[in-house]
Amino acid sequence: MAIFVIDDHPLMREAIAMLLRRVRPGSEVVELSRLSELRHSLTARHTPELFCLDFKLPDTVGVSGIELLKETFPHVPLAVISATNASEAEDWCREAGADVYIEKSAGAAEIANALRAMLAVDSCFGELAESPHGEEIHLEPKLSKRQKQLIAMLDGGLSNREIADQLGISEHTVKVHLWRLFRRLGVKSRTQTLHYARMNGLLLS
Repeated sequence: MAIFVIDDHPLMREAIAMLLRRVRPGSEVVELSRLSELRHSLTARHTPELFCLDFKLPDTVGVSGIELLKETFPHVPLAVISATNASEAEDWCREAGADVYIEKSAGAAEIANALRAMLAVDSCFGELAESPHGEEIHLEPKLSKRQKQLIAMLDGGLSNREIADQLGISEHTVKVHLWRLFRRLGVKSRTQTLHYARMNGLLLS
């Protein structure tokens, strides 16, 4: 498995790679300056575990890089790490398939915490069982205490900033926890999460 950092700014690319090596010691971190370099790297490297992609690259236009990665590797987590303010590009990137949008101005500790959460093992996600007739059936996902807490906060209408303040974590880390919750439940939004929670007795109303 390999983590790919794709950023045309050498200093930022090296900084993100250094953070990842601290977060996941021993992991193979591959640094690329253009998305077009990925194909060659994949022939000599392992399967990608995580993509960290700069929003603006010399060989991409708009969200084309995000769309290409998600089309080719739909199940590999993708974090866009950009100098562009989230208010200008986050929704656009998320709609294109990005799992998390992280501003480069967030700082090393905040970026590291968000990437650490993305790389954390989620052993309860996607469990399968087999019926007596040999058919695969999906087990109900097991939620952690934090994930149940998040659902309650979503039900209370709290924003990401408000959740971050209550939990004492960064807003970027909140976004990663929500991404993991969405994956666990097989949903794509807050609205779908709350619908799932109500249909499965996770909320009182």
